[in-house]
Amino acid sequence: MESVDSRDEEAPLVADSLQVLTPKNYTRDVHILSCAFLLIFLAYGAAQNLETTVNTEGNLGTISLGILYTSFTCFSLVASLVVRVLGSKNALILGTTGYWLFVAANLFPSWYTMVPASLYLGFAASIIWVGEGTYLTSAALSHASNHKLHEGTVIGSFNGEFWGMFASHQFVGNLITLAVLKDDKGGSTSGTTLLFIVFLGVITLGTILMCFLRKEEDKGEKETADASVNFYSYLVSLSKSITTLLADVRMLLIIPLFAYSGLQQAFVWAEFTKEIVTPALGVSGVGGAMAVYGAFDAICSLAAGRLTTGLPSITFIVSGGAIAQVVVFLWILINYRVTSGVLGTLYPLIMAALLGIGDGVLNTQLSALLGILFKHDTEGAFAQLKVWQCASIAVVFFIGPYISLQAMLIVMVVGICVSLVGILFLTIQVEKAFYSSRS
Repeated sequence: MESVDSRDEEAPLVADSLQVLTPKNYTRDVHILSCAFLLIFLAYGAAQNLETTVNTEGNLGTISLGILYTSFTCFSLVASLVVRVLGSKNALILGTTGYWLFVAANLFPSWYTMVPASLYLGFAASIIWVGEGTYLTSAALSHASNHKLHEGTVIGSFNGEFWGMFASHQFVGNLITLAVLKDDKGGSTSGTTLLFIVFLGVITLGTILMCFLRKEEDKGEKETADASVNFYSYLVSLSKSITTLLADVRMLLIIPLFAYSGLQQAFVWAEFTKEIVTPALGVSGVGGAMAVYGAFDAICSLAAGRLTTGLPSITFIVSGGAIAQVVVFLWILINYRVTSGVLGTLYPLIMAALLGIGDGVLNTQLSALLGILFKHDTEGAFAQLKVWQCASIAVVFFIGPYISLQAMLIVMVVGICVSLVGILFLTIQVEKAFYSSRS
């Protein structure tokens, strides 16, 4: 009897030890992060698509977006410092407030509301995206370590899920836009106020969902929290991080791809919607075209993430996405004309699908690439991504009204060519170094 009792007393201890030994599963946090970003960006993304077509007086919409991405670029230089001080989760939650304020400003669009909201969103966006890249990479590396999985495969899988969910914001958000907005007689559009109110509610839900993320358990974050009083040491560390990354040949070879990823996004938001979609489908048709863009973006993000295993696979996938976008640019540049009938409706939708394929590939593969090559300084690497990405976006919004569509398309084609040369050379160099170390 005593032996039975002793076994009963030991049973809970054995169960507790088994529970402790069970590796932590980070897929829950990836699901939450992905859903939260979907909610926030289905609202913001659809609002951004409408900026250049709704807020047209004095080019308010275009200039506001230019200010936003200029602010985004500047704040990205210090975003890694803010994320290290706040922690990834807190940075993500704080970052959502900028998107809420920007959409709210669109209820009363003027220079006095849109400019301050754009400036603040630049700060908020910088920390939410550096926080996202840091959090997702840390979760992937921890998950791979705990479950004895290949790091590159887990990073690709996690990024594939996140970017697949994120890309579907274009589909969902623009379907809402398509359902709510109506083209009235005389070229005006009704339903914008209702649309922005709905978007504010959706962003609020995304912020609440973000609060359920587990705090990142990372020794680097704990160390920085203990040393948070020494602001000067942070500035020194930040400057060293920036200069070290810019002196890294690998980073220099990726920078053209960073810049091109921003160029192609800005082209879709500013030029494609205004110059191609609106003349063919009207302002209300922007939502439908961007829904197609988002659907293909999401599908290709998921597929590209599943296929990612390392640098060679990233290079191959990126090349495929680039080819899809080159087809669109050359099509518009050489032979496209607005036509009536079924083909006039179909052509912009086909272009939107091809552009979405390229964007989905770039988003997934850039994040996976940084997670693989710069896992010891993810904050700095993702900050560099946003600096170059947003600088190129800002340039498009500022110079777009003053240059022709043909000139913009030539810039896009040149950007693709330079980017592909850089990543091909990077792959050759890294693979050569890898095999040299093995021999």
